[in-house]
Amino acid sequence: MSTRREIITLLGGAAAAWPLAVRAQQAAISVIGFLSGRSPNESQSVVKAFREGLREAGFVEGENLFIAFRWAEGRYDRLPALAAELVGLRVALLFAAGGTPSALAAKASTSTIPIVFSAVGDPIGAGLIASLNRPGGNVTGMSVLAPAIVGKRIELLRQLVPHATSIGYLRNPFNPSSVLESNEALAAADALRIQVHVLDASTDDEFNMAFAALANARAGGLVIAIDASFDSQRDKLVALSSEHRIATIYGSRLNVVAGGLISYGPSFTDLYYRAGVYSGRVLKGEKPANLPVQQPTKFELVTNLKTAKALGITIPEKLLTLADEVIE
Repeated sequence: MSTRREIITLLGGAAAAWPLAVRAQQAAISVIGFLSGRSPNESQSVVKAFREGLREAGFVEGENLFIAFRWAEGRYDRLPALAAELVGLRVALLFAAGGTPSALAAKASTSTIPIVFSAVGDPIGAGLIASLNRPGGNVTGMSVLAPAIVGKRIELLRQLVPHATSIGYLRNPFNPSSVLESNEALAAADALRIQVHVLDASTDDEFNMAFAALANARAGGLVIAIDASFDSQRDKLVALSSEHRIATIYGSRLNVVAGGLISYGPSFTDLYYRAGVYSGRVLKGEKPANLPVQQPTKFELVTNLKTAKALGITIPEKLLTLADEVIE
C-alpha cells in the first residue's frame, strides 16, 4: 500500500543514515494508526471531522502529524491483520473507526499502545472498557448508544407506515453488537405490537435474498442496523429499498443524501471530531484510562421528500417539523 511505503519512508531503516538534524525533525512527528471497518470513499466527511478535531488539539498532518490509514472496506475478517500491521509500525496511537469490530481488533492487537474508538454501541458489553467514567486500560472513545437508538428508529418508522403489522431488521451477523441491538428491536416492536423479521446479511447475494424475503413477507418497513459494513454498501442498500419499494430507516444522513427515505442517529461527524480531540489529548500525554467514554450529544433526523413521493408515502408534518434536514 502507498501509505505503508510512506510510513516506512518516514520512520524506516533509512533513518539511521539520515543527518542528525533531519532525524531530530522527524522525531517531532506523531504517528497515528487509523484502523477502519469502512471504505475510504464513503468516509471522507468523518475523516475530515477527525482531522479537524486533531487540529483543534494542535496536531496537523504534514507539520507534526502523520496518519497511516488501513481500510477493511466492510470485511471485518481483515481487521486483525490490519491492526497488527499498524502495531508493527510502532504508532503512537491507534484510532479504531467504524464501530465495535475495529475497536475489538485494535484492543486484541496491543495492551500498551493507546486506543481511541469513534463509535461503539455498547463498549462495556463488548468488553472494551470497565466503565464509562473510568475506562481503565489503554482504551477510550465515543459511544453511539446504538441499542437505545433502535427503539426510537422503530417508533419513527411506525409513524411513516402506521398500518404496518410487520417490519424487517437487517443486521450484520459478524458484528458482535448485532444480537444485543436486534433484541432491542424485538422488544421495541413488541411494545408496538409489530412483528419483526430479523435478517442477517453481509454480502451482495445475502442483501438480495434479504430484501426478497421482506417482499415475500409483505413487511411494511425496514430498519437497517448502524454498521460500518453497511456504510460501505450504502448505494446497494438504497437501491434495493427503492427497487422493492420498502420504507427504510437508516442510521446515517448520508444514506438519505444518497436517496434513502429517512435516517435517525448520532451525528457521526461530531463523534469523529470529538474523537480527534481526544486523540490529540492522548498524544499530549493523557491516559485513556482516565478519559471518560463520551456519549453522543447531537442527533440527526433527516428525510427525503423525493424518495417519499416515489414510495407513495406522506411524511407526517410532525416529522418534517422535527427534522434537522429535509431533502427535496
